[in-house]
Amino acid sequence: MTETGILDKRALAQSGFGKILNALGIYGVAGLFLVLGAILQATGTINNFLTAQNMLNILDAVSLLGIVAVGMAFVTYSGHYADLSVPTTMALTGIVCVAMLKYGFWPAIIISFIVGLIIGGINAFAIGKLKANPIIWTLAVNYVSMGVIRLVWVNKQIYPDMQASTVKASDMFDNIYRLRFFDRIALPIIMLIILVIVLQFVLRKTRFGVQLKMTGAARNAATFSGINVERVIGTAFLICAVTATLGGLTVTSLSRVGAWYNGAGYDFKAVTAVVIGGVTLAGGRGSIIGVLGGVLIIGLMNNIMTLLGIGTFSQDMIRGAIFIIVVGINAKSLRILGRDDA
Repeated sequence: MTETGILDKRALAQSGFGKILNALGIYGVAGLFLVLGAILQATGTINNFLTAQNMLNILDAVSLLGIVAVGMAFVTYSGHYADLSVPTTMALTGIVCVAMLKYGFWPAIIISFIVGLIIGGINAFAIGKLKANPIIWTLAVNYVSMGVIRLVWVNKQIYPDMQASTVKASDMFDNIYRLRFFDRIALPIIMLIILVIVLQFVLRKTRFGVQLKMTGAARNAATFSGINVERVIGTAFLICAVTATLGGLTVTSLSRVGAWYNGAGYDFKAVTAVVIGGVTLAGGRGSIIGVLGGVLIIGLMNNIMTLLGIGTFSQDMIRGAIFIIVVGINAKSLRILGRDDA
């Protein structure tokens, strides 16, 4: 029997727990959170959960995480776990954009993306070409980027309205997060929807997406089949750097300050959304639509916990516990499929 046949046979034996991690199952879980919120509201435990404004608030709250997570998904899908340089990529590109506003809004945006692509290019070369350990390498890049921020700006916070050459440039930067369509739908939500559509198409309908799947599922087999694995992995890290840059600009616009701490924690948050969304840490399985479902679940969960009055630290512990449970289910599912590398 061929290797493909063996994997197909094992797939039939996959546990029900593993199957809930696909995109349809993810949205089913999101539906259960909606039902839970409705029950809590009906019993008077929480208020104003099932309102249009609260649903928009949830989308608004998780849009930034979603922007970062859909890019992180490509790194995880490639079989390289996570890009831990994401937090300081967000901070550095954000603070660079604020500093460059003295040259105008669009030059500042372009320079920020160049900085993000440089970081992504360094990761792409080291991990794709030199086969550096992705966790150790990106963590090192994270510290180096933080060092650059501390060295150049000496822990100072810089403000768009003080750096911008014109009021218009400052206002345009401010609107990256605050612009509303129809006075209700935030620009980051629109950006997230566009990214999900485009990146889902890239993952499912392009040659690169097929090659990325093969690389994540079986790197050696992909190499022997003639795929330029180094380029595929490098492209995944570049995509992650682009979305991290977009996330960095958004979070800096939200806080109205360029600072070293912008983006802190988004590496773990993004990986949590990616894994909950059904992308396996071993690579080669999952979808961007599923990642969006994972982001929505985190948003619903956070909203319900906030309405219940659960504190920030307790919320962090609950999210961490859920991450551990999902990774455990994920690993069990992969063992049934004959893959123990997650």
